[in-house]
Amino acid sequence: MRDVAIVAYIEGQNTSATTLSPVEMIVPVVHEILNRANVQRSDIDFWCHGSCDYMTGQPFSFVSAVDALGAWPPIMESHVEMDGAWALYEAWVKIQTGEANTALVFGNGKSSAGDMNRALTLQLDPYVVAPLWPGFRSLEAMGARAAIDAGTVTERQMADVVSRSLRDAADNPNVLAYGYRDADELLDEPMTANPLRAHDCPAMADGVAAIIMTTADRALEMCDRPAWIRGIDHRIDFQNLGLRDLSRSNSAALASFHAGVTKDKVDVAELHATYSHHEIILAQSMGIDRSTTRMMPSGGALVANPLMAAGLARFGQAARQIFKGDADRAVAHAAQGACLQQNIVAVLEGN
Repeated sequence: MRDVAIVAYIEGQNTSATTLSPVEMIVPVVHEILNRANVQRSDIDFWCHGSCDYMTGQPFSFVSAVDALGAWPPIMESHVEMDGAWALYEAWVKIQTGEANTALVFGNGKSSAGDMNRALTLQLDPYVVAPLWPGFRSLEAMGARAAIDAGTVTERQMADVVSRSLRDAADNPNVLAYGYRDADELLDEPMTANPLRAHDCPAMADGVAAIIMTTADRALEMCDRPAWIRGIDHRIDFQNLGLRDLSRSNSAALASFHAGVTKDKVDVAELHATYSHHEIILAQSMGIDRSTTRMMPSGGALVANPLMAAGLARFGQAARQIFKGDADRAVAHAAQGACLQQNIVAVLEGN
């Protein structure tokens, strides 16, 4: 296996709504991350993009994003109809095969383009579930209720997660939800989809995230303290919600095991927990001790959730803790699908 490291991470400014096109959103982020790593476009062997056509309502809309990468010199690029974290996974595989040494991956999405709660329903079973248009919020409420009834999660724990996320958001200028409130105050709020309250749901955003990753022979040229990917794995649960236990995540547990999460102490965990109960389910399933691990120092997806970029942002935020020397070992995670159906987990180290 080749040693691969994340050497640069940039995120665009998250907004509740933007009039910019996807290309106009991506261009400045690509320029900035190339400057940050001090590399030219010609130094990038592979480009990979994560986005979702359903968000724009236009087939093959991702093709226009290639305009943001420049027409010359010719490039080798790919696209995943997923969060940008899956673009990172594809790039990691590409580097492992020897077809590339340096890759730039990015994810982007405009949540304001429509009703994402409804649009994402199209990811569900097309014969049995999608025609009912349940909406993702309702499905996640079912998952939260299953976890509460199973004793895996409590409403107090969910409120504690939100309170901490709002507290940490004060140190992050790129969030949409802010203003610290304690758990008791949050529990007094009315429910919007029992047992979820408004603050238990993500702050939807328009945004872009980008990462550069490379091999050992170039990593130290681009970054003083690279975040080495020591383990990475991706697993999928059944699409049928009735065939899995929604109070836990088997795919996250399996991905975590194969990535080697529990082999050593975890200093920081950036989990793609878009709903408050997700963090608790994921930590338990992945074997992360929430009492000794700093959870989502960025505030996480609860305070800023740019669809198709928020998962990649978790990798970038975890790498940023390594860059700064605030962590020696970090866990990055991204999820996709209803009730944590798909999970990708990576262990990053600074030594």
